[in-house]
Amino acid sequence: MIAYTLVGTNDAAKSLAFYDGLLAELGGKRAVELGKVTLYAGAEGTPFFGVAEPQNGEAATVGNGTMISLAASSPEEVDRLHAKALSLGASDDGAPGPRESASLKFYAGYFRDPDGNKLNFFHM
Repeated sequence: MIAYTLVGTNDAAKSLAFYDGLLAELGGKRAVELGKVTLYAGAEGTPFFGVAEPQNGEAATVGNGTMISLAASSPEEVDRLHAKALSLGASDDGAPGPRESASLKFYAGYFRDPDGNKLNFFHM
């Protein structure tokens, strides 16, 4: 259902260096560069993940309540990828660990990229 997601940036070089290092851990690589937008691809048929400078020329801002979840193959991979994100300059926004609600049990680690966008690595 999802074709692609984008996070905004005010410093494309810094953001692309961050995502080059992080998404390579999942087999992702730059696939399409469209001026102010760079799309990363993983396995064929999976959604793209992109980094974009706003087309309107205004500052990129973080959406309150907006988050992108990246799939991990195991809790151990969540731990590893969360640590990798932090080593690349992300800030911790919820240490990896089990989460549970009345209807859902999963394992996740939350972080904010160098622009403040909230993401997590997720395994269920």
